[in-house]
Amino acid sequence: MRVHVADHPLITHKLTVLRDASTPSPTFRALTAELVTLLAYEATRHVRTHEVQITTPVTTTTGLAISEPRPLIVPILRAGLGMLEGMTTLVPTAEVGFLGMVRNEETLEPSVYAERLPDDLANRQCFVLDPMLATGGSLLSAIEYLFDRGAVDVTAVCLLGAPEGLAMIEKATEGKDVTIVLGALDERLNEHGYIVPGLGDAGDRLYGTVA
Repeated sequence: MRVHVADHPLITHKLTVLRDASTPSPTFRALTAELVTLLAYEATRHVRTHEVQITTPVTTTTGLAISEPRPLIVPILRAGLGMLEGMTTLVPTAEVGFLGMVRNEETLEPSVYAERLPDDLANRQCFVLDPMLATGGSLLSAIEYLFDRGAVDVTAVCLLGAPEGLAMIEKATEGKDVTIVLGALDERLNEHGYIVPGLGDAGDRLYGTVA
């Protein structure tokens, strides 16, 4: 598994505002989109391309174009929806699918309750959007679901991650082509499973449901 933790002053600045409990939801949503666009540059570093011949106003030359099948962007509902605009801003030709994840109250294991994905994911590069890599359970379930459907490599884009969740995913996906791109790797999880220092519940803060 490859892990990239972004190290750029603009990313750190935006994360600082996102972490601030006084930041209102409209600002939180706008900054999330901006931050994801920055993270998407690293997430798409290995996107598949092919050579194309073009004619400039001066001469002909060889360039690169994104290859078929197009990349598939998969936000995890609901919080991942807040990251979608930032990703499609950078990769507007990508396809978009959706995964809804829910935790079973008895087993505490996450499972897929809804999906809208192409029927065939064979040979697809998939980009999963999930703001918080905390325990890693939901993200791992999504990654495994995509591989089971035929994806060849999966990149997860997260605003923040915790060492515990990162270690769990690395162990569970050994031998698979998985990349994790983080805005920051925080200290730890607290006793309630929240990332510390973190930014709270990303879904609540995106959609204004914080008390």
